[in-house]
Amino acid sequence: MHEPTLPSTDDQLTRVLFGDNFRQEHGFWRRLLTTEPFRRPGGGTPDEQLALAYHRLRILNSALDSGARLAADPRALAALHEWLGPVDPALTTVAGIHYNLFLGSLLDHDPGTLRDLSDFLELRRVGTFLCTEVAHGNDAAAIETTATYDRGRDGFVLHTPHAGAQKFMPNTSPAGGPKTGVVAARLLADGADHGVFLFLAPLTDDSSALPGVRVRRLPARMGSPVDHCVTSFDRYFVPRDALLAGEQGRIGKDGRFTSELANRRRRFLLSIGRVTPGKLSMSACAVGSARVTLAIAVRYAGHRLVSGSRADRRVPVYAHRTHHGPLAGAMATVFAMSLLHRRALDRWESAPAPDRDEAERLVAVAKGWITWQARGVIVECRERCGAQGLLENNGMTELFTGIEGAITAEGDNLAVHAKAAAEMLFSATLRDEEEAAGDDGPGELDDPRFLGRLLAAVEDIWFARARERMSSAPPGDPLGRWNAASGAALRGVEAYGYRQAGEAYEQAVATLPEGAARERLTELHRLFALQWIARNSGDLLAAGRLTADQVTFLPDAVEASIAAVAAHTPALVKSFALPERLMSDWPIAGPGYADAYDDPEGSWHRDRRAAAAGGRTVGFRRPVCGSKRRPLREKVAALGTRGVLLAYWGTTSVLSRWFEKPQVSADESVRPKA
Repeated sequence: MHEPTLPSTDDQLTRVLFGDNFRQEHGFWRRLLTTEPFRRPGGGTPDEQLALAYHRLRILNSALDSGARLAADPRALAALHEWLGPVDPALTTVAGIHYNLFLGSLLDHDPGTLRDLSDFLELRRVGTFLCTEVAHGNDAAAIETTATYDRGRDGFVLHTPHAGAQKFMPNTSPAGGPKTGVVAARLLADGADHGVFLFLAPLTDDSSALPGVRVRRLPARMGSPVDHCVTSFDRYFVPRDALLAGEQGRIGKDGRFTSELANRRRRFLLSIGRVTPGKLSMSACAVGSARVTLAIAVRYAGHRLVSGSRADRRVPVYAHRTHHGPLAGAMATVFAMSLLHRRALDRWESAPAPDRDEAERLVAVAKGWITWQARGVIVECRERCGAQGLLENNGMTELFTGIEGAITAEGDNLAVHAKAAAEMLFSATLRDEEEAAGDDGPGELDDPRFLGRLLAAVEDIWFARARERMSSAPPGDPLGRWNAASGAALRGVEAYGYRQAGEAYEQAVATLPEGAARERLTELHRLFALQWIARNSGDLLAAGRLTADQVTFLPDAVEASIAAVAAHTPALVKSFALPERLMSDWPIAGPGYADAYDDPEGSWHRDRRAAAAGGRTVGFRRPVCGSKRRPLREKVAALGTRGVLLAYWGTTSVLSRWFEKPQVSADESVRPKA
């Protein structure tokens, strides 16, 4: 009988980051990005990079067993973004639009409707999504593109009434092949406005826009090249089955509009329901990008050598607290981002109808919190890599600009958090009485349960302030009351994100058996919580949740946590499960990063070739053998000029340290000699 082999520490932490079904959910994407077609290309113009993104989209599609199955699986969509986002943001953008927003919308609406999807499943036509307009972004419910029902032709006429109603930023050019779009437009029938619905509309052929459709490329934006355009319609006709119908509404055979929902806003939200999986995908993309950036920075810090305390010793830059401290904090944040993303995905998938709104709010808040945290991590890691991090071939600049897009996509973060803040402020939901009763008890900073109560207390403090400010504002001015409360309410939403991430940490720790993996995750959780508590220590002290002694001790507690996490951060990178073949595409991720700058025609190569041919080498040569009693002249000749200088420098350095006397006087260091 053989005892079962326990998973390694890395395997256990990988399961924490990716869930129990790591191989099933992530294995395909992890293998795909290491294949040759998805290796990082070297340079190319923006148009060439765009063509490559669509070429890869077709390769990806051919590797799937079913594009429809991918579109119907939010977990698979999130995994796609988590792995491909850091490798090719342009590909990830067009793939997310095609499979989630376009195909997903077609599949979600009126499943009983027979619709031929073969062109889209086989990518003879690429799908895109046209919702926001030049004048309507986060207020998309107010869009002004119209779809007027024409009884005579039994179809709809899409029209753009003015410049502000042009569709803004969809990838609608002929680049990548013919395009078909799902268009959000205001349904007008029998003289009535029934709200915003989605319509299926062909947009381009291989080379140009179709008659009645006008497409113009937008100026280049920061980040990976995507064919973002301004698109408008000039009385463009589509048949009746172009309407993506459902319980939100439909046009019957008699030409009459019917709907199961009386509220037009509810109709709109149901029509664009694919935005929620899109938010999950943006969170996944941010998590993956932050992981890759942190892995590169930690690896580079381990093999970038700098001068040590002794002249003859070189140490990795990671040895310095000023360097490994921020990276340890970033590691705790990246784990928190991953755990919160899984928590939001799990809750949204399993939420019963009564809890659906709360689950969608968690998805929205998590998207904003995670993408903002990812930007902070990526910026920190880029700085820790110095000038190397600024070079495009090392990948960090692309990931930084990519995260800016995720912050704005599927709802701008600030607008999304403001909506959540208003909902949470007015709902004023109270936590369980037993839980609330335990909030005021004393605790220790090394107790995870006490840290969890402090995270919840920060959220309560900010929402209480928001309610106080709203109640003290002059009545009769709803906007003024909201303006008075919004700042504090937004801080409350941020604290809500931290609390949810902290609870996800606690749950993950509880699933691990005693051992190294549990210890590592506990250390990460403690550092994550303590850094947030330290930022809010004044409010917690004023509210009586912390004592003065605890506030005084907090900096030491944070430093101790940093030291504990930093000792294992290089090993923790292994839990990210990043394939070595992927990491080799970024030069600074490997110990031989300097080889990327080697010059075949450099003098060092000429000297080496000359030495190999029997010529005299100019490098320092140590005597192979001989008597220690050789004449001084022979010893000096054997050392050469460089050796003598090194010997002199070493001797003077030792003597100066011995006598604790600087080699250069203060006067000489600030004033040039006469």
